Amino acid sequence: MSELLNRRLSLLGQGDNLSLLKQCLHGIERECLRVTEDGRLAQTPHPEALGAALTHEQITTDYSESLLEFITPALADPAKTLESLENIHRFAYSKLGSEYLWSPSMPCPLPAEEDIPIAWYGTSNIGQLKYVYRKGLALRYGRTMQCIAGIHYNFSLPEKLWPLLREAEGRDGDDREFQSSAYIALIRNFRRYSWLLMYLFGASPALDAGFLRGRPHQLEALDADTLYLPWATSLRMSDLGYQSNAQAGLTPCYNDLSSYTDSLRRAVATPYPPYVEIGTHQDGEWVQLNTNILQIENEYYSNIRPKRVTYTGERPIQALVSRGIQYIEVRCLDINPFLPTGVELPQARFLDAFLLFCALEESPLLGNGECGQCTDNFLNVVKQGRRPGLELQRDGQPVTLKAWASELLERIAPLAELLDRAHGGDEHARALQIQAAKVDDPSLTPSAQVLASMTEHQESFARFSLRQSQLHAEFLRSEPLPADEQARFEALARKSLEEQAELEKQEVGDFDLFVGAYQASILAISN
Repeated sequence: MSELLNRRLSLLGQGDNLSLLKQCLHGIERECLRVTEDGRLAQTPHPEALGAALTHEQITTDYSESLLEFITPALADPAKTLESLENIHRFAYSKLGSEYLWSPSMPCPLPAEEDIPIAWYGTSNIGQLKYVYRKGLALRYGRTMQCIAGIHYNFSLPEKLWPLLREAEGRDGDDREFQSSAYIALIRNFRRYSWLLMYLFGASPALDAGFLRGRPHQLEALDADTLYLPWATSLRMSDLGYQSNAQAGLTPCYNDLSSYTDSLRRAVATPYPPYVEIGTHQDGEWVQLNTNILQIENEYYSNIRPKRVTYTGERPIQALVSRGIQYIEVRCLDINPFLPTGVELPQARFLDAFLLFCALEESPLLGNGECGQCTDNFLNVVKQGRRPGLELQRDGQPVTLKAWASELLERIAPLAELLDRAHGGDEHARALQIQAAKVDDPSLTPSAQVLASMTEHQESFARFSLRQSQLHAEFLRSEPLPADEQARFEALARKSLEEQAELEKQEVGDFDLFVGAYQASILAISN
């Protein structure tokens, strides 16, 4: 344990400081495809009974009209966050008729590329902006890639914790700057150690053969309809997921907030020749918001993002530049197909200890060599994380995954103990033991269990996934929401539909001008 971590642990373990750790906030976003009874992509519009995807805060769509996204509020108790997520699932199932929520991250057998419906958000300018942005994604990366689903874990430390650390460490600058630099330091450590999460929670070792649309690949055939890699943990996070030449040179440097926001700002303002050739319009219709490396900053595909809640009409970068980092969003987690909501409490408890470790441990700047090493380690683990004796690179030296993972868990243990002292009980320590068992025995990892289940039932990826989806539907439907909770969701759905209608009724101004102003807003930001 570093001296810095030691000092911080002892400071946070004192008196009132300990209770601060009960004020961390946790939010979860879960994406999932709607599928038909036979496990095909649902071609129906977003169900109106779920509300308006544009204005509903908890139930929206991601890329496709068929790709639902469920969003919990940010709560202090992760058990409550997960309960909220489960309630959204139960409500959704009360409105889905004969459709299912697809259980894993990798998609069901998909229709032809042009038959994957892009999410529609109505006729308001902001609704149309979201639609054109998605048309641009289709143009740049293909619709198939956009049907991959995941779990996003949002996490923040309490605002009062940062001044406490800053004063104890005699740091210059104001609290907001210290807070932002501490979150950026967390992100650097996350880049160093996130391969561990892919080993422990990766759950996509296989996919439907049609997904690759006949493109060349290095995968093996498990059966006529399934491709896989025998030691893979998360094909979703491998390079067959997002291959973007435009984004290849865009690895924002996580040395400080301004260098991060600058690199994204440049990407949103820098033309990319192949996109310029296509243009923003075809046959008089918008096909992409601009011809730059990124249409908007959220197009940058990363495993973790610094975030700040935005005001109406404000862009994510504007919020970060003007008010600093408020929380981080972990974006690399697969949906666990064995779980009705794709994620469970011991995983959340472990993530809290892991992220707290990343936040409080020493975090030197990433040199160029180390940046590449972090990426290589991550890709190695997603493609062959369970391979016996697999070696990763640490400080330019080989180290086995097993040895490094065991050592990391030992370093995270004091953080789990601190969280347990704050909350009472031993749930974080127990969550850590569950992960330690997976390091000792790879067959306990979700990726190994997916392959074992498919082999045991002699099922293709699609059959396995549909069976799991049916099991979860049965579980979620067997216990409907209490009447008052169901009524609350019904009211939220109605309110969102009214809000969208109101937005469309009041809309003033031309869409082209709206897009122009939106583009200009990012160029106007000055640090």
